[in-house]
Amino acid sequence: MNIGIIGLGLIGGSLAKSIKQNTNHKVFGTDIQESVVCLAKLIEAIDDDLCDDLLPQCDIVIAALYPDDTINYIQEHAHNFKKGCVVTDCCGVKQTVCDTLQDTAAQNDFVFIGSHPMAGLEFSGFKYSCSNLFNNASMIMTPSVETPLELLEAMKEFWLSLGFTNITLCSPAEHDRMIAYTSQLAHVVSSAYVKSSLASKHKGFSAGSYHDMTRVAKLNEKMWTELFFKNKENLINELDSLIEQLVEYSDALKSENRGAVEKLLQDGRIIKESIDF
Repeated sequence: MNIGIIGLGLIGGSLAKSIKQNTNHKVFGTDIQESVVCLAKLIEAIDDDLCDDLLPQCDIVIAALYPDDTINYIQEHAHNFKKGCVVTDCCGVKQTVCDTLQDTAAQNDFVFIGSHPMAGLEFSGFKYSCSNLFNNASMIMTPSVETPLELLEAMKEFWLSLGFTNITLCSPAEHDRMIAYTSQLAHVVSSAYVKSSLASKHKGFSAGSYHDMTRVAKLNEKMWTELFFKNKENLINELDSLIEQLVEYSDALKSENRGAVEKLLQDGRIIKESIDF
């Protein structure tokens, strides 16, 4: 197959490298930075630049861009996609992207399947991309109810060939509710956590728990701000819930209620043990 990738950052670049390493598909890629495209060709992460002449030859087109850029690119190039091809994205929010692009796909005779690779680093850019980024990772797919089962199966096999070991199917709305909790909330907490006046003095006093809590504070603030606002209501609900939980701990400590603190900690341990598998 011919695979087109728009955006050769961490995710798009890693997809290109993984496809080239693990399959016999041809990869055509493009990026807003011409130097990135040149480097990708030089190291054979892509076979050629994804120009307008090559786009209609692609069987799968992957937009590895921010949500608004994804929507804009696919709408602007909708007339140029191969009829019947699969167009997908890598966005961390799905409702706003899928709601818009399902209509675009129907009007232009291609199939849009929302996707979200659950893999990444605290760094961004092609220079950090790697062919094994998706090994043992999960891929979330948010197809419409009209998506042909044979195409879903084909895309599942495609993602598995790149190292993904778990494929989750859900609606865009369910995706956004869950991601607000499992990903976006963690980034907010990590960002807030490092703003303590003691953070600059952590060396010599920090170990695994500190590093786990602070790793994703090294985020791309432009991208994550866009993701937060695209999923604002779900994220606010999770933030408010966490704040309520934290206040319980604070109040128990302030009132010197050892039994309440122990019970709060016990409850958390029991919940964690019950959800681990």
